Parts: sequence; C-alpha cells; structure tokens
Amino acid sequence: MSRSTDLPVRAVEDLAPETARQIEDLDLKDGPLILCDVDEVALHFIAPFERHLLANGYELIARSYGLNGNIVRLSDREPASREEVRDLLLGFFDAETGNQQPVAGVAEALGELSRAAEVVMLTNIPEKHRQLRTETLTRHGMPYPVVTNSGPKGPAARLLAERADGAVVFLDDSPSNIRSVGAFVDGASLVQFIADRRFFDLAAPIDGLALKANDWPSARDFIVGRFGF
Repeated sequence: MSRSTDLPVRAVEDLAPETARQIEDLDLKDGPLILCDVDEVALHFIAPFERHLLANGYELIARSYGLNGNIVRLSDREPASREEVRDLLLGFFDAETGNQQPVAGVAEALGELSRAAEVVMLTNIPEKHRQLRTETLTRHGMPYPVVTNSGPKGPAARLLAERADGAVVFLDDSPSNIRSVGAFVDGASLVQFIADRRFFDLAAPIDGLALKANDWPSARDFIVGRFGF
C-alpha cells in the first residue's frame, strides 16, 4: 500500500545517513539483485492494519488505491487527516511489527531465487523497528538483510545496485517507490506486488512496469525469466 504518495524523488545525496550506512555495511556479491519491499509484499499489511484501525476508532474503505482519503473515523465517518494517518501507521508499527504474517509462497519463492541472486529487503519503516522486522522475517523463513528507508526508494536502490553491479529486480506495492526506482536505477525490472486483492484491482497502470502481480509463483517465474536461471 502506498505510504509515500506525492513525495518528490530525492537526490542520491539526500539519502538518509542511516540508510546509507546500512547499505555500506552489507557484503553484496556482484551479480543479480532482488530488492523486495516488506509490507503487503512479503508480509501482510492491509489485514492487520485494518484491525489496528478498528481498535483505534477508524475504518479503511477500499475506494481508491492508497491510504490517505480512504481511512475514516468511526465517530463521524469523516476522512482522517494526513497527520492522523501518519500517527496510525506509526502506532501500527509500534504494536504489530513482530506479529505480521507472511504472504503465501513468499519464503519458498525467495528461497529458490536466493540460490542465484542476492536478496535485500528494502522497507519503509522506522529504523528503531529494523531488528524486530529482521527477526520477524527470519522467523518466517526469510533470513535476508533488511535496509530501512524513508521516502522514495530510488536513492537507496541505486546505491544497492551499484554495490551489487548486476541486473536488478525491484518489487514494491507503492507506485511512487516504483517510479522512483525506475528513475534512479537504469534497466531495473519493476514489479508491483500487492497481496490484497481489493487494492490490487484498484491500482492504476504504471509506465515502465514489467509485471503487476499478487501471487508469488507468478513473481518467481517472472524473475527467473528475467535473470535467465
């Protein structure tokens, strides 16, 4: 689900120092690189976030793709402000990061792909949750490096691509992140993956997108074909 809508593409020089440090600390081998988002791609986000909203007096209505404008207060049925949405997201990550469940088939697909490619989980989540997110993914069979980012992912993806020096596949649910990576990483294969079927159906076409998917067997087969292994 898009959580960075309408944010400008940042220059590489503006990459958060903590994100740059995490990337520089990685031991990436030359070769194919899979950059995989987490929320609604590797771990379910929409379903637990809906439960979090209801517990806090809000509801998510799938009228268009995105969160802003689609979250309403139960008290008056009015849309939540951007500030309310931000606070609800932060509260969700504080409460539920360790409880999110894997999307069907993701561990098996990434496990197969990781035999021939590097896998890095590039996630927009507060850095303080990086360790818990890493532990959660590992517990569900995804023991891959986690890089936390804020804002559009193009700058981080470019630095990662430069470190790996090989073909890149980028998977994310967010249109703004997909466009950002497309602008920053020449030749990257861009995959929009949205596990929730309602929002998958609502997502508009994106220029340059190589694949739109909501199941991991399809995404795996596409990546195998792109990398030729």
